[in-house]
Amino acid sequence: MLLRGVRDTATWTTDKLRAIRELMAQAAEYLRTRAPKLYSRELVELVFVQPYCRIQNLVAAGIAKRQTASVYLKALAGLGVLREVKVGREKLFLHPKFLDLLMSDDHRFTPYALQGPAGRKRKAATKRAPGRHRSGR
Repeated sequence: MLLRGVRDTATWTTDKLRAIRELMAQAAEYLRTRAPKLYSRELVELVFVQPYCRIQNLVAAGIAKRQTASVYLKALAGLGVLREVKVGREKLFLHPKFLDLLMSDDHRFTPYALQGPAGRKRKAATKRAPGRHRSGR
């Protein structure tokens, strides 16, 4: 009985980590496609350290100085990756998809909507169950 609980917890945690890595890969591809000048591996990794980001986080990580960090985070908010929220005198940039994924039990998320030809959005499907691979990949 105890071993079953340990096994179930390990499986759940592994599935959660797999889903987070998949969301991170999709976020990176979304940024490479929609904002290639903004994209950097370091920036994508930083917005997945915790479900919110501050301007100071980018400055402390050496990604940008304060003014540029603000521009980067506002651009991510404009693309729908982050959501800007004012808390007192400080601005937080929440990562809604990451936050929802962390709080969900089923490890599902809605992929970022990529722009197709002529600026039309492709239909965003709900993320499939972990462990199932797309055909052709």
